[in-house]
Amino acid sequence: MNTKKPLQGSFFLLIIMLLPLLGCKNNNEKKSVRIEDEISFTPTESKPENIETPKGMVWVPGRTFMQGAITDDPYAMPRERPAHPVVVDGFFIDATEVTNAAFSKFVNATNYITIAERPIDWEVMKKELPAGTPKPHDSILQPGSLVFNKEVRGVVGMENYGQWWAWKIGANWKQPYGPGSSIKGQDNYPVIHIAYEDALAYCNWANRRLPTEAEWELAAQGANNHETYTWGNDASQLEDRANTWTGKFPTENTGEDGFEYIAPTKSFAPNSLGIYDMLGNVWEWTSDVYNQNYYASLDNNKPTINPQGALEYYNPQNPYQIEMVMKGGSYLCHDSYCASFRISARMSTSKDSGSDHLGFRTVATVNMLEGN
Repeated sequence: MNTKKPLQGSFFLLIIMLLPLLGCKNNNEKKSVRIEDEISFTPTESKPENIETPKGMVWVPGRTFMQGAITDDPYAMPRERPAHPVVVDGFFIDATEVTNAAFSKFVNATNYITIAERPIDWEVMKKELPAGTPKPHDSILQPGSLVFNKEVRGVVGMENYGQWWAWKIGANWKQPYGPGSSIKGQDNYPVIHIAYEDALAYCNWANRRLPTEAEWELAAQGANNHETYTWGNDASQLEDRANTWTGKFPTENTGEDGFEYIAPTKSFAPNSLGIYDMLGNVWEWTSDVYNQNYYASLDNNKPTINPQGALEYYNPQNPYQIEMVMKGGSYLCHDSYCASFRISARMSTSKDSGSDHLGFRTVATVNMLEGN
C-alpha cells in the first residue's frame, strides 16, 4: 500500500492560524451514535475465556464510570465539564504508545508514506483555508512537520505559541527533528509526527482501531473511578509518574523527572491495569471528533452507553478544518501553561497535523478478535 495522496492542508493553516492551538492547547472511523434509551445494559467486564490477550495489550474491564473533570480540579477547562456517567464495554488496549519499532514493521510491510513525507499540493490545501489566503513561496511549501524549538531562551507573553514552535522541512517519523536526525537506537520510543490518517492506516494493517475518548479515559482510570491522574489525586507524584515539563516553560526544562524531552516507553510506572504513559510523554489520538460543547450536550440523568463522541465538529477557533480529540498531554505540559497531564484534559488538533509530541496507541475489541 503506497499512499501518494498529497498533504491536505495542515501546513499553512497551522502556521497562519493553528500554532496557538497546538502548543498545548476508518475501516476505523465510526459513526458517532449515542445509545441513551432506557434499557438495561451490562458492559462486558471479564475477558472472554476463548480470546487470548494480544501481545503487548492489556484487558480493560468494562464498567460505568464518570467521564470528565472532577469538581475541584483547578486546571479543568469548560470543555471538560460537566462530568457525566458513561458505560463502556471491556476492550484491549496497547500497554504502550505505538513505538518506532512497531511503526517501522508496518511501513516495511506496506510501503506506507506518512503525510509529513508527502508533497504538498497548494490547490488542495487552499480549499480548506479562508478565501484569499496568499500562497507561500515554493521554498516553504515542502513536506515537514511541527517541531518544538529547543533553543528558545526568552518569550514575550505566553499567548504567542509560535515563539516555541517551528515548521521544520524534512521532519517526519524517521527524522523527528529534520534532516540529519534519526530514530536509530530509539526502537522503544513512541513514534511521532503521525497524522490521523497515518494512525488509521496503521490500525487497518494491525486489525486495530483508535480508542474513543471514553475508552481512553476508562483505560487511564484503571481501577479508579473519577480521579485526576492515573495514580489518584496526589499532584505531588507527577514528576515520579509522568514525563512532563519541569522548570520554567518554555525556556528551561530541568529534567527533574528524568527526561528533558521525549522518553522511551515504560520509563515510568504503569497504572493499576499495567498501562504505561497514559499521561505525559506524547499526546495520543482518539477517534472522537472534537466539539468543545459536547459534554454540555449530554443528558447527565442517565449514562451514555459506549459513547462515540460528538456528532458534529465545533471549534470556533478553527472553523476551517475538522479536528479530532487528543488525550494525555505530553512532555511539554506544565501547570503554568498547559496542565494537560490530567485524565480529563481534552485538546484538539487537525486530522492532517503531526508534531514531535503527538503519537497514538490502539485498541482491539472482542468482536474484532473473534475468528482470528
